[in-house]
Amino acid sequence: MHHLDADNSLGEFLRARRALLDPVAQGLPDQGRRRVSGLRREEVAFLAGVSPYYYARLEQGRDRNPSAAVLDAIARALQLDDAGSAHLRQLATAPPPRRRRAHRPEKVRAGLARLVESWTANPAVVIGRYRDVLAANELATLLNEGFTPGRNLMRDVFLDPAAREIYPDWTTIAHSVVASVRSTAGTDLDDPRLTELVGELSLKSAEFRTMWARHDVHERTDGTKRYNNPFVGEITVNYQSLSVTGSVGQTLYLYSAAPGSAAEQSLALLASMAGRTAPTEPDRQSSDSGTTGQRTSEPN
Repeated sequence: MHHLDADNSLGEFLRARRALLDPVAQGLPDQGRRRVSGLRREEVAFLAGVSPYYYARLEQGRDRNPSAAVLDAIARALQLDDAGSAHLRQLATAPPPRRRRAHRPEKVRAGLARLVESWTANPAVVIGRYRDVLAANELATLLNEGFTPGRNLMRDVFLDPAAREIYPDWTTIAHSVVASVRSTAGTDLDDPRLTELVGELSLKSAEFRTMWARHDVHERTDGTKRYNNPFVGEITVNYQSLSVTGSVGQTLYLYSAAPGSAAEQSLALLASMAGRTAPTEPDRQSSDSGTTGQRTSEPN
């Protein structure tokens, strides 16, 4: 099974998105049982006002130069939001795949990493193209141990058994992380790191396979996240995301709490713990023998 299709990513996207639409909700006649879910090719073509033959060529990857007007019409027919429409245009205008250089692990700039580590009042983390954690301050790892550099947030969400307990909104988080990776990857679907990650998750998680096949994309610049934290209990924090200039696909996330809120008090308590949470070797030994208070692994 091909989980990534860099040669016809446009066709794969179009097929996935039309499969999600209900024909009756689109005002199309109910023609009884269908062999496939969603809209047929000719129905998308009808809604977009283009030739069924031409639309079929687009899905099959035999026409790679659709006009902006055609793309806009197809985006409306498929009910794509702004992020989905932008992704459609990106796929349709992507240059032919180039010979890929050897994979190099992503790294955050040393100066940015030092800056992130120096912040003490707000959790801060730098995430790579495919949700690899590249840098984080101690307050971020206290908020969410998944923010430990070297971990991968998408992998944690689907494969860490603790994820569903840590995330009260697990389904929303899972859909969000998959859509974010789709958005960041764009047309670069043959990247070795992405291929490795999607391959592993596809083998080990049926839920991931289903969500990845939807081809959802989004870019969220701000919002809220809810965690069940082992130190302070449930906490809801705000976040802002900022693209790292000069490092394509890297994002800096800053977390905060509303003034006067319970979350603000919880963040202050976590901040007071920074610098004194790492156990010494004897502490680890006593913890192994039954002492409580050890942090639970948390993804994302």
